[in-house]
Amino acid sequence: MFNFAKKTQETQNIYFKTMALKYHKKLEELSSLDTPFYCYDLALLRETLNTINKEIKGFPYAVHYAIKANGNRTILEEIRRSGVGADLVSGNEIKAALDVGFKPEKMAYAGVGKTDREIETGIDAGIYCFNVESVEEMDVINEIAARRGKAAGIALRVNPNIDAHTHRYITTGTSSDKFGIDKQALDDVVEKARSLSNVRLLGLHFHIGSQVTLMEPYELLCKEINTLLDHFEKKGINFEMVDVGGGLGVDYENPEANPVARFEEYFNVFKRGLKVRPGQMVHFELGRSIVAQCGALISRVVFVKENAVKKFVILDAGMTDLMRPALYGSKHKIVNLTSQSTRQVTCDVVGPICESSDVFGRDVQLPFTRRGDLVAILSAGAYGESMASRYNMRSLPQCHFIE
Repeated sequence: MFNFAKKTQETQNIYFKTMALKYHKKLEELSSLDTPFYCYDLALLRETLNTINKEIKGFPYAVHYAIKANGNRTILEEIRRSGVGADLVSGNEIKAALDVGFKPEKMAYAGVGKTDREIETGIDAGIYCFNVESVEEMDVINEIAARRGKAAGIALRVNPNIDAHTHRYITTGTSSDKFGIDKQALDDVVEKARSLSNVRLLGLHFHIGSQVTLMEPYELLCKEINTLLDHFEKKGINFEMVDVGGGLGVDYENPEANPVARFEEYFNVFKRGLKVRPGQMVHFELGRSIVAQCGALISRVVFVKENAVKKFVILDAGMTDLMRPALYGSKHKIVNLTSQSTRQVTCDVVGPICESSDVFGRDVQLPFTRRGDLVAILSAGAYGESMASRYNMRSLPQCHFIE
């Protein structure tokens, strides 16, 4: 058992700011829970969603939450209540969105490898749009829709060949990536889409990458979209929607200071730079920026081990609970919640999995840390729980919620 009341005031303030834990009783409850577990701050999630809705008010904008970031039911219910739609990449995500009450007309289904069964699920549900990645996929959607006596709404995903200056594993908008249709082929694909009897061409879709922290790639995207829309407008083709994707990054280094992403700056890029046609809607697909900062992975220190060159803080959480650091070397701020020491130590914070990649942070500065201390790995609300696995036959992490 750990008594959070015994933490130093400095550490307590960090914890309050990080997780927005407002009630001492909640702290006491969390201290007695089995670890590891995800702790979600619903008040911060609501603040984030309110900020988004404030920024898009009065503009022809529609935001879809990328469920792949976090499909926890409680999180989905909170997001659905805010009026945000759903961005989907699998048939099961369609089912999950329907199950918590997202309206089909607010759903967009992306993904480079949709199966026939998943396409059938989307058509039967009456979702608003399939973001089509290839001519072959468009033909399959047309055939399945015809068999069901329906017409499916589609947007053509364009590969704009824009470098988002992010990690190569999460870059999606360059010519070397597997996503989207080459611009050079777009005229022919648009004409074919307009000729098919069981698809309705709604517009164009773009997505340049994830954890994008610079606004320049979005500025370039606006210019690229304007050029394409002007091109098709001259040919007498107008689209009812443009989907600009998402990918807005968050502050993993100093989440306490920036718990809400830079939505004002992000949306202002499109307000200034994108030429929206009369009656046209602009769709956004935000995931990480909505949920990352509202979640933390809470873990206990199992052992502190030291050799001739390193000190290791070994947690009961591992890469099975939070895959991002092992997958592409991402960094999360790590906080010792219970140490009262003012002495700082340098250590590697690692998990118990039988893999050398099971590392949360190297050369991390922590207060003097002992077996049993409670540790929070911050900014873990996106691509944490959703990517958890049962490797080593471990249990999936539990989830707890605070207000």
